[in-house]
Amino acid sequence: MQKILSYPLSIVYYLAFGLCLVVFHPIQWICFNVFGYQAHKKSVDYLNFCLTKCTNILGTTYHFENIHLVPKDVPIIFVANHQSMYDIVGIIWYLRRFHPKFVSKKELGKGIPSVSYNLRHGGSVLIDRKDPKQALPVIKGLGEYIEKHKRSAVIFPEGTRSKTGVPKRFSENGLKILCKYAPSAYVVPISINNSWKMVRYGKFPMGLGNRLEFTIHEPIAIKDFSFPELMEKTENAVVQGIKN
Repeated sequence: MQKILSYPLSIVYYLAFGLCLVVFHPIQWICFNVFGYQAHKKSVDYLNFCLTKCTNILGTTYHFENIHLVPKDVPIIFVANHQSMYDIVGIIWYLRRFHPKFVSKKELGKGIPSVSYNLRHGGSVLIDRKDPKQALPVIKGLGEYIEKHKRSAVIFPEGTRSKTGVPKRFSENGLKILCKYAPSAYVVPISINNSWKMVRYGKFPMGLGNRLEFTIHEPIAIKDFSFPELMEKTENAVVQGIKN
């Protein structure tokens, strides 16, 4: 019954979602080219606010736990499991005060209104997952960026989305580079639950009535641990917070 109901609601949702992307694309361009970084960031924040409201059509709600644990005025590396693109929408809006920047695959850097523009101009980085040599200096640059500006990077060490919510093995390469070039940063593990249920049937129709839960765990100062210790603590925190 839920799947049958989701067909008309999914159509309405996608119309609203697409309209947001189209409307905010020129807004982003004007903000970035006329007013600069801060204005562009605000436009991206409110784009993602609108995208979260679009998902309300599907009965989706978002819950962030322990935001108060995230340190202020220091570089942050958010490390999370990855279940769907709605992980990103939620993080951009609800963690907007930390200026989150993403490590994304290069294919997302073109062809998608608003999304591609933000990835190219908003401080995130695009990597070729088939070319590790290209990815290393790009991620290094992101580490140096958050160290300098005291902003945050978001990395999904699984490398790809989990279609069932069950976490995949974490890769250490990207996080290791970020830690090396942002030595004063704190790693903040995040466990994401129920996001995969949004796309349990694929891209169409959408899943209905899901509560997306983001649990923020105790921050870990990079300077206090060797990288193997930090990696183990981070992965354990994320995985233990996954309820699937």
